Amino acid sequence: MHVGSFVLAAQFPGQGQGEALHRAVRSAEVAEEAGLDTVWLAEHHFVPYGTCPSAITLAALLLGRTRRIRVGTAVSVLPTAHPVALGEQAALLHMTSGGRFSLGVGRGGPWVDLEVFGSGLQAYEKGFPESLDLLVRWLREPSVGADGERFRFREVPVVPRPSESLTEADGPEVIVACTSPASVRLAAERGLPMLLGMHVGDEEKAEMVALWRRQARAAGHAPEKVLDAPHVSAGVCQIADRRTDAVEALVKAMPGWLRQGLGAHVTVDGRARQMRDPVAYTELLCGLHPVGTPRLCADRLAATSERTGVSRFALLVEGSGDLAATEENVRRLGADVLPHLT
Repeated sequence: MHVGSFVLAAQFPGQGQGEALHRAVRSAEVAEEAGLDTVWLAEHHFVPYGTCPSAITLAALLLGRTRRIRVGTAVSVLPTAHPVALGEQAALLHMTSGGRFSLGVGRGGPWVDLEVFGSGLQAYEKGFPESLDLLVRWLREPSVGADGERFRFREVPVVPRPSESLTEADGPEVIVACTSPASVRLAAERGLPMLLGMHVGDEEKAEMVALWRRQARAAGHAPEKVLDAPHVSAGVCQIADRRTDAVEALVKAMPGWLRQGLGAHVTVDGRARQMRDPVAYTELLCGLHPVGTPRLCADRLAATSERTGVSRFALLVEGSGDLAATEENVRRLGADVLPHLT
């Protein structure tokens, strides 16, 4: 089992953006010290839900500050990025970090980001498969050209080419955020592992993994690749000597962050959107994920892995909103929970 942290650089009420980013960087540095496997970095624009606008840029910083831990994006939003530019950055990080970089990509949402970056609503509604295929080709082939609806250009050499790195892997792993059967099928057909969101429980994640396996087998992928696909499950983790204390820490801090963070999202076309009740959502997350004593947290991670077949975790550890408490939470995850999982 591989346990990592999920870093949003969340801006809690009363905090500045610099404070949120400092906590994000520090929590990642402590994650390496604590023996975690990976740091997964989120990306958001124009909202305090997450103050990191470029997960791959922050990944570069953290790869330079660490020596062992893997760093991944969760996710880089493809509709607002050029796949070749993102592919070049991913190849560069893969090659210069000794293969410690993972590229998670997703479709994002119908947000005003699409207007600001000039990609338009079509890039979100219909363009994701084309972008994903172009990105994967860039990371796997020596030269690439495009003749699609959105991207058209003559064939050019891939420089730097990921397979030229001094590592065993030909290139960075690519993971796809999946929130619907359509996205599961998209990932499965290409043999790409999934990142499953923290808003769904074990039963739904197990169904998504089962669908992925069926679709991947139907697409002709090797049985061992299908069975051993390194999917990632996102969740929340808060550790305390009593479960009630862990829940209280999150219920006290997270609703305020969720209320201002999710409420700040603006749709590009004015479509109506329904926001979750922040308190109810926090309580849901506490019920789904490892929130409580170290033994409870370890048991819950083990149970989720057994039920879903997922063995990699990206756990939000900054739910208290406090730097010192976040660092302590990460240290306890490494010292008090991981030993129960080996």
